[in-house]
Amino acid sequence: MKPTILVRKPSELTVAWAQRVVNQHDSNTVVSNVDVIAVDVGTTTRVRVTVDHDGATVPKNWFVKLPSLAWRARMITALPRLLHTEVRFYNELAHAVPVTKPVCLAAQSRFGCGSTLVLADIAEFEGIASSPHDSLNISQSRLIIEQLAHFHGHFWNTVHHPSYRWLSGSVRRLEDSLGSALAVPLMQRGLQLAGTAIPSRLHKPALRYAQSRRKVMKFLAAAPQTLIHHDCHSGNLFWNNDKSHAGFLDWQLVRMGEGVSDVAYFLATAINSDTRQQHELELLTSYRQILIAQGVVDIDESLLMHRYRAHLTYAFEAMIVTLAVGGMMDLEHNLELIRRTSAAVDALDAFSALPL
Repeated sequence: MKPTILVRKPSELTVAWAQRVVNQHDSNTVVSNVDVIAVDVGTTTRVRVTVDHDGATVPKNWFVKLPSLAWRARMITALPRLLHTEVRFYNELAHAVPVTKPVCLAAQSRFGCGSTLVLADIAEFEGIASSPHDSLNISQSRLIIEQLAHFHGHFWNTVHHPSYRWLSGSVRRLEDSLGSALAVPLMQRGLQLAGTAIPSRLHKPALRYAQSRRKVMKFLAAAPQTLIHHDCHSGNLFWNNDKSHAGFLDWQLVRMGEGVSDVAYFLATAINSDTRQQHELELLTSYRQILIAQGVVDIDESLLMHRYRAHLTYAFEAMIVTLAVGGMMDLEHNLELIRRTSAAVDALDAFSALPL
């Protein structure tokens, strides 16, 4: 059994702890110091550290994810074991996912003891992280849609593969049950807190959505399945210096689902309304064509648009729930994403695409 790297708070990121991480790569490298550079508390506690050592093969700038120090966020994420899911993703799946991801240095999870994920800081490789409120231009958006299409096509209809069954297992069912049980009070609170960021005409259909959430989730899941990111907003992307290549962060919501759900989530959150309205048909067409080129059975264009509209409602819900819970995202960033998702849902009458 590997030595434990599990810790619960930034103060436990010691030289001895870092040495255990380094030993997984090079037992001859000696750690001399660990400096905590920054701590950010949201759905997880994210810690940037600099590790001084005498080796040449292990990065010195690390990004560590621990369970959230914010009690509300920790309660919401603990039962569905979201950080545990990301640890398992890096240990079992990341090597097969055809998109750029951070380099994983160590990942461990133990029931009752928590989870710890250690990544090489993207700055180590001159990567630039996006912010959740960043609005991507059309060239960047095309790039992300292309990568999502290749990613989804690679895992199309693999839901029954033995290696991936855990992605649709009891933890995911618990997450869906918890989300449905809390849907109405969280939606009510989120609508109230959002104020004018959400047009009043969306309040009634949003509450009907929350009241019918179990039925909605079954409807959204009734489609060919593939591996999806499920949280594809700007804050979960990183770029190279000239922003000609992107990578994907934060895989704690990864699961089997309908591919166009990632497309809807991305277009609703990561670009401004004018750009989305001007280019969303073009981007959906590109997504469809890349899937077909990968051998996916031809997808009906009108059906794809209908499913895209339907999945916009989940992006809207996710941003409202984030606000209602609190402490999971910077408030101004959260409100901006609520404005964007509201505009998308409103412009495309997305709630009418659901069996409410």
